[in-house]
Amino acid sequence: MVFQPIGVLRTPYKEISDMPIQPSGARGVFGHIELNPELVDGLTDLDGFSHVIVLYHFHQITDVRLHVKPFLDDSSHGVFATRAPCRPNPIGLSVLRVHKVVGNQIELEGVDMLDETPLLDIKPYVIDFDKPSGQVRSGWLQDPVAPVKEARSDSRFDPSLQEGEG
Repeated sequence: MVFQPIGVLRTPYKEISDMPIQPSGARGVFGHIELNPELVDGLTDLDGFSHVIVLYHFHQITDVRLHVKPFLDDSSHGVFATRAPCRPNPIGLSVLRVHKVVGNQIELEGVDMLDETPLLDIKPYVIDFDKPSGQVRSGWLQDPVAPVKEARSDSRFDPSLQEGEG
């Protein structure tokens, strides 16, 4: 299985340190997608959606960890019970607000990834499809240690500053 980037994400974050850890911590932070020009026709009608689901490659991650100490907890958890980037397949997902679509660029709000992050896919967010119904549980995140809107990245997943478990 081989995936090729369909574009690149442009954000104000040149380094991992001090980035927001989720889009909710990046409200008011703008960036954009530069879609490969040969794919621009695929953006037809995207401007009718308020949000998109963006899938991308954690291109700076070099190690895989099955247990991690995530940003919002001091305890170790299985990587699949977290959104930590050091996954067997380093794929990130963010739901971002669309401000405008012009040519091969999509202006977005809430960017929480590194500049020049390779883009894997874009999907429209549809509330009737994507918002779960019934009771929703958030596991160990029911009572987070730090509010996600204020939490920032530190060195625990920075490959240039490997700290062991993270």
